[in-house]
Amino acid sequence: MKTKGTHNYYVYILTNKNKTVLYIGVTNNLKERLYYHNNPEAHSKSFSHKYKCKCLIYFEHFFEVDDAIKREKQLKRWNREKKEFLIHTKNPNWEFLNDTI
Repeated sequence: MKTKGTHNYYVYILTNKNKTVLYIGVTNNLKERLYYHNNPEAHSKSFSHKYKCKCLIYFEHFFEVDDAIKREKQLKRWNREKKEFLIHTKNPNWEFLNDTI
């Protein structure tokens, strides 16, 4: 039997400074993950590094890892227009949220 805990998981969307590229990821520590996206020495060949996706523009919080992974996969299947609509629902001006985490 699986017990419910107080775990935290996040599905997040990053963009580059010009807001032309979207990167979707999942993590259990959003602040730490943002640090690694902004200091990519160890993973310089990653998609987010290659396209300079460092700016947090959207995130969702989950308590179960399976729910977060399911949501991440769902968002990755969406087209750009649908992703943009989602971002606009919570962050209409696409403000960079890195400093709010």
